[in-house]
Amino acid sequence: MRGYHTLGIVAALLIGFAIKLAFFPVPVATAAFSFASGPTLDVSRMHENKQLPQQALRDMSFVYAD
Repeated sequence: MRGYHTLGIVAALLIGFAIKLAFFPVPVATAAFSFASGPTLDVSRMHENKQLPQQALRDMSFVYAD
């Protein structure tokens, strides 16, 4: 008897899922290019003049405490 109830619940879930997919299809994703409309930086000009900005970096990967 429990097997019939389990099969009925599984069948109802599968039918419900199929109906959901039929009436509510998955929307197509679109890419947003909002970053392209912002200010740009000419990297080739920076490499041409060798005026690259320096970044302060504290690398502590090989510092061992005694």
